[in-house]
Amino acid sequence: MPVHAYLGPGAGFTIVSTFFVLFAAFASAFLVLLTWPIRWILKLVFRPKRTGPRRARRVVIVGLDGQDPELTEEWMNQGLLPNFSKLRERGAFARLGTTLPAESPVAWSSFQTGCNPGKHRIYDFLVPNRKSLMPELSSANVAAPARTLKLGKYLIPLGSPIIEAGRKSQSFWSILGRFGIFSSVLRVPITFPPEKFNGVLLSAMNVPDVKGSQGTYFYFTTNPDDKRSLMSGQQCELRSTPQGAAGELPGPENTLLKDGGELRIPFTITTSSNGTGPATLKLPDQTIELKNDTYTPWITLSYKAAIGFTVRGICRFLLLDQKPHVRLYITPIQIDPENPALPISHPVSFSMYLAKKQGPFATLGVAEDTSGLNEGVIGEEPFLQQCQDIHKEREIMFFDALARTRKGSVVCVFDITDRVQHMFFRFHKDKQWGAAIDDPRYHNVLRDLYIQMDALVGRVMAQIDDDTALMVLSDHGFKPFRRAVELNRWLLENGYLAEKTDSKTPDLLQRVDWSKTRAYAVGFGGIYINMAGREASGIVGKEEARQIKLEIAEKLKALRDPVHDRAPVSEVYDRDQAYSGPYVQDAPDLVVGFAPGYRVAWETVTGGFGTEVVSDNTRPWAGDHNMNPPQVPGMLFCNRPIDTDTPNIIDIAPSVLDLFGVPIPGHMDGKPIMTGRRSQPAATASHTPNAPKTSQPAETTPPAR
Repeated sequence: MPVHAYLGPGAGFTIVSTFFVLFAAFASAFLVLLTWPIRWILKLVFRPKRTGPRRARRVVIVGLDGQDPELTEEWMNQGLLPNFSKLRERGAFARLGTTLPAESPVAWSSFQTGCNPGKHRIYDFLVPNRKSLMPELSSANVAAPARTLKLGKYLIPLGSPIIEAGRKSQSFWSILGRFGIFSSVLRVPITFPPEKFNGVLLSAMNVPDVKGSQGTYFYFTTNPDDKRSLMSGQQCELRSTPQGAAGELPGPENTLLKDGGELRIPFTITTSSNGTGPATLKLPDQTIELKNDTYTPWITLSYKAAIGFTVRGICRFLLLDQKPHVRLYITPIQIDPENPALPISHPVSFSMYLAKKQGPFATLGVAEDTSGLNEGVIGEEPFLQQCQDIHKEREIMFFDALARTRKGSVVCVFDITDRVQHMFFRFHKDKQWGAAIDDPRYHNVLRDLYIQMDALVGRVMAQIDDDTALMVLSDHGFKPFRRAVELNRWLLENGYLAEKTDSKTPDLLQRVDWSKTRAYAVGFGGIYINMAGREASGIVGKEEARQIKLEIAEKLKALRDPVHDRAPVSEVYDRDQAYSGPYVQDAPDLVVGFAPGYRVAWETVTGGFGTEVVSDNTRPWAGDHNMNPPQVPGMLFCNRPIDTDTPNIIDIAPSVLDLFGVPIPGHMDGKPIMTGRRSQPAATASHTPNAPKTSQPAETTPPAR
């Protein structure tokens, strides 16, 4: 069954052994030690030479995912963000052009490669597989080893899991490494699987949990009437006992046995007599105290598939209630960084080092469980606490890297700004939409979050010198998400898509009648033509496809919201005009740029069908950024001046290379912006006659060069 988690199905694999990862870690460490003198001499002789002067001994990049420039400027002007204000006065502050679409996997891929999506191949979280006609993750594909050895009833894997990266092109830290420049890279999205380079890296977005999904949480209750239809979580049986309750915690599939089923760990809960005192959670190998509405520390779990084959994971327990019914929430079971079932860092031992130094920490790609709050299993306070706990873990490892990396680059992305804004924008009084919910307890959550990020920036500024270039940036901004547009329903009503009414599921493109469908939608705004020779059941020829794209674009821009009498769509982009590079053929044929306040409907994301074209977004997830890129730019602060008023996220990678005097590869689309030479904004695709029309400044959309 699909696990929706942050956006859709899981990675679709199961791992039941850490042996190969640990073996690889020790073997590689021994090999590195053995060959170090030879490699050092070879690198010294054959290392490429820098072509320019080094203008920084160290470059530090602090990524604040989704921090909005308008809100930042508003609170700076109110005197609430003194450290951001200092950076603005002493260096630079500007809106940072984002990618099409304006979302984390696309934007952070362009950040690290300096390329438009046509060259790095990441266009969305979910994309359709043109052969299976099923949605799949765009950034990584993980599968079990190709070969197994049958020993009696066991199927022993021969080799390590197969991990294929979806992101193409080269990261700037990989290029720096070839010139002998070391980098510490922490939790930058779309760095899984971890690449090998001269430095250390901890992966982020799309790292799976031990079940192989993008984050499956668990909900247990002894109340037989509490039956929930969870999309991203798993509701499990919890039996009442005289002492309290008993259940089993599901884990990965046991692929060591044919039809081995799901591995499980039994547990019991002994409740307090009055339901308010501490309860006791007993696992096979440990006993843990549970307090109402209080997270446990990270707990290590061991799922034993066979002798010598064990997968370890970590999770946190949250006791929601004891009386009259026991209710228990458990976070997704994450890969144990000290004993990883998959390589989540480079080198493999780096995650082990971090765990030894600071203890267990969250490893899931999207570790803050927005789904648990979105589906009403946990409330606002537990979600905020979870976000803050994960943020503290990130701060510890970042400042450790900052202290240890005295020269080279230090790059870290903090996710809390994105996750909290997604879930608490409904309490923020937006200028256009107001507040969706008037609750004084949460009116200032976003303001206080930005003040917290300001304090973080102040601590960074206190630990750098004049020979360190500092950039603080976000990949996109944020706006309210009040109304949802169901693209597949719109395509159906306008005659571009046909529906099979006998399908068992409305999701995952399973209700599409491909023999009569000319266009379909998947992801956060992508529309695909059902092309003959490309899609498995394609029926549209090339000439007809051009006309269909024009029709759909014009009709969508003319769409009106019947309730608010507004245009939900600001722009519709044709991929052939928006992107350039060897992977344009993998892009959606059209990308919809929604007006602020509007976003694609939840059903569309995973290839489903809603009942209305435009409807209210009733979920707690009421803030978003998957809108028209010129209207949700990111932000950029530097402690040095920049050369342009219109920087773009694709300019960061070449700027870092230029600061170190490293030649900029010709395939990069971005340009260095900290050269000390003031330049005019470069012409972009938006200035050409064939470019998508937009009423916003063209420089905020990524150029197709």
